[in-house]
Amino acid sequence: MTCKARTAVFISGNGSNLQALIDATRNDTSFPAEIVLVLSNKADAYGLTRAREAGITTIAVSHKDYPNRTAFDDAMHQIMKEYEIELICLAGFMRLLTPDFTQKWAGRMINIHPSLLPDYKGLDTHRRVLEDGCHETGCTVHYVIADMDAGEIIMQERVPIIAGDTVEALQQRVHAAEHRIYPYALKEVAEKLLG
Repeated sequence: MTCKARTAVFISGNGSNLQALIDATRNDTSFPAEIVLVLSNKADAYGLTRAREAGITTIAVSHKDYPNRTAFDDAMHQIMKEYEIELICLAGFMRLLTPDFTQKWAGRMINIHPSLLPDYKGLDTHRRVLEDGCHETGCTVHYVIADMDAGEIIMQERVPIIAGDTVEALQQRVHAAEHRIYPYALKEVAEKLLG
């Protein structure tokens, strides 16, 4: 094990959380994790451009090239072994991972979710929160287990709901909170991993 945890980030889209992680790992020389690989299931994900601009190796692996989820996850696991990855961050990776994959990475794979888990698991969280008339929401970094959005919580940040909030406005404020806490959570998990 190195002095910095070799980290892969999985994305499917824009990669704004990826950018927050890149900035944190680059701006602090003592940060205990190094992003060495960014993997996307979509070759046109803008997050891959962000990674390339930061000099990070990128790989696009289309789930459509595999007969099922198990074969896709097996291919990703092989890539992780090839790059000697020690820690995985999911940052807007829009694929459900198989129980076998999550078991192989138990305690070494984290995700960020745009709600205060255990409330509002799954998709479309901001709309659901607003429809339910909640007074606050937030974001959660958690360990990934086979059950979606159900792993042990590492860190949360609360975001108040303002009268007249739209889904877009709320999403922007929750995103800002995500960008703040995800680097802290990665740091904590990497420190624990490195012992």
